[in-house]
Amino acid sequence: MNSVGTPLLWGSFAVVVLIMLAIDLLLQGRKGSHTMTMKQAAVWSLVWVTLSLLFNAAFWWYLTGTSGREVADAQALAFLTGYLIEKSLAVDNVFVWLMLFSYFAVPAALQRRVLVYGVLGAIVLRTIMIFAGSWLIAQFEWLLYVFGAFLLFTGIKMAFSREDEGGIGDKPLVRWIRGHLRMTDKIEGEKFFTRKNGVLFATPLLLVLILVELSDVIFAVDSIPAIFAVTTDPFIVLTSNLFAILGLRAMYFLLAGVAERFTMLKYGLSIILIFIGVKMMIVDFYHIPIVISLGVVGGILALTLIINAIVNYRNDQKKLAK
Repeated sequence: MNSVGTPLLWGSFAVVVLIMLAIDLLLQGRKGSHTMTMKQAAVWSLVWVTLSLLFNAAFWWYLTGTSGREVADAQALAFLTGYLIEKSLAVDNVFVWLMLFSYFAVPAALQRRVLVYGVLGAIVLRTIMIFAGSWLIAQFEWLLYVFGAFLLFTGIKMAFSREDEGGIGDKPLVRWIRGHLRMTDKIEGEKFFTRKNGVLFATPLLLVLILVELSDVIFAVDSIPAIFAVTTDPFIVLTSNLFAILGLRAMYFLLAGVAERFTMLKYGLSIILIFIGVKMMIVDFYHIPIVISLGVVGGILALTLIINAIVNYRNDQKKLAK
């Protein structure tokens, strides 16, 4: 697997991730601490985005000195495009978490613990999936077309999908997990396991954690192929992916109170997936430059948010008129 990643770059990235995780776990994830307010979530989201951009700037500076300005510009732009794609697709993941916590009536103070382990699990699982994907593409280049077709299908399906009216508890997977775990009827504080009369029981909080991890794996099946349309370099794919994931917990608390106002977002994300799918499928006929890909993805997101704001404004005016 060809990569711009040198031992220095990989080591620096590992140090940055460990420091960011330590900050997230020690300062935000203390047991018994209050839940994150929307203001705090906004500040932390800004911190994660800023650190990601600073890392990209340092990455560009390093490559400029070692490989030249042209290579540095191309690779830094690939990181930024991949980060924007992963960050935008992660919003859908956050909405699923909101649905899970709502269905299982997990108090806000307990959501923090699930999200801490959820993000840690996502980092491990995505790292494995990215290296496996990079190896597979290096061995079987035709897989890019399969990924492209899959993203095209997923984007179309997302655009026309309807809200699932069935309860989460009725899903076969949830029923199977409950049937194979000795589980308490109610949440036992922050515990994933508890003992009753000397017998070990799982708590519903463990079920929520399992579903959070599974949801991330499902979304990774979409998001990881999407970034392979930008670059197949495992260093850029992994770094942009993990930087997007590290800010997920803050993003969750930022969107928790306003999720219902992003009704148009799924259409914007579906168009992005369709665009990326087409980009991967025509790569042998025409290679869309990364700068154009970045402009298209950013433009779609901006236009979606503008349309969403207009829709929300009109809905608010209708409510006031009643």
